[in-house]
Amino acid sequence: MDPIPRALVTLGIALLAVGALLQWAPGIPLLGKLPGDLRIERPGFRLFVPITSCVVVSLLLSGILSLLSRLR
Repeated sequence: MDPIPRALVTLGIALLAVGALLQWAPGIPLLGKLPGDLRIERPGFRLFVPITSCVVVSLLLSGILSLLSRLR
């Protein structure tokens, strides 16, 4: 199998695993409750934009992937 299709399959499986984790474990501490996560609630309207949580998750994943690439 070529490297690009293999990477896409791996990325798809990783996204599926992360999605399942977030679906079945909504009680991850602090995720979505960090300073910088916007939450606007009004009658009949709710908006949630997890800016800081996305940055933290991105940094963690970047660090993990960087470590994994150095081990190869």
